[in-house]
Amino acid sequence: MKKLIDDVVDQLNKVLLGKERQVRLAVCGLMARGHLLIEDIPGMGKTTLSHALARIMGLSYQRIQFTNDLLPADVLGFSMYDKEAGALVFHPGPIFAQVVLADEINRASPRTQSALLEAMEERQVSIEGETRPLPQPFFVIATQNPVEQGGTYPLPESQLDRFLMRLQLGYPDPRAERELLEGEDRRVLTERMLPQLSEQNLKTLQDGVDRVTTSPALLDYVQRLLEESRRMPGLMYGLSPRAGLGLVRAARAWALMDGRHHVLPDDIQAVFPAVAGHRLDQGESGNGSDRVRQLLTQVAVIQ
Repeated sequence: MKKLIDDVVDQLNKVLLGKERQVRLAVCGLMARGHLLIEDIPGMGKTTLSHALARIMGLSYQRIQFTNDLLPADVLGFSMYDKEAGALVFHPGPIFAQVVLADEINRASPRTQSALLEAMEERQVSIEGETRPLPQPFFVIATQNPVEQGGTYPLPESQLDRFLMRLQLGYPDPRAERELLEGEDRRVLTERMLPQLSEQNLKTLQDGVDRVTTSPALLDYVQRLLEESRRMPGLMYGLSPRAGLGLVRAARAWALMDGRHHVLPDDIQAVFPAVAGHRLDQGESGNGSDRVRQLLTQVAVIQ
């Protein structure tokens, strides 16, 4: 199982250069059945990562470009009268794919954002009184432009909480950037990628995450992190129970990626910035990364 995961990560690292940690976190999020938010300026490889992840996993892929005039029906689908059938025929929207890239999600109206986020939470959509299940596995990668850029509708905290992780890719280091400049077009490399996993392999991995054990002492550590976040000055509210469940699930996936069937404190600390950062990016300072560092420093592993 570990070899399968390592092969996937290695192939992704050949396309997205110099971003080993972000790649591992993205794979971790998929294994944990969560959704991923990538916040960065344009041109950093967000689309490349999502497309390559779908290709390497052998999953169907759709990209939705969010704009201010995008409607919920453009995402979910709609029914249209068919003369030959003599009835309304449903035309599924791009949400009916296993990996969906919601590009620049904060450029769409709150109504359209909510349609996507409801599908993420329920893993199904209700259209014209009928509930339609989404494909399994179902993994949304949403990209978000920095809120300082014009024409954006920032996601409220209640919607940010639905993303298991948030990543920032950032600029590549000089060595990776030089290799990028000298190498092939990333889109060409992505199209040539062959699936490393079958759907059954991925389901086995996701089911394996549920069987990774967490000791009572480790859960005590998680609870102390949650409780300390709720006492931090300047925050409107601390980490939610959903955040705690996501943290444990992500740590189990991280442990499984390392070939273990039990979670260590190191696993919690490895995924904590990605799981907690966007949930703590609120209040007076709004600097979630500083609060993450503060929590990891102040909260003891063993008490």
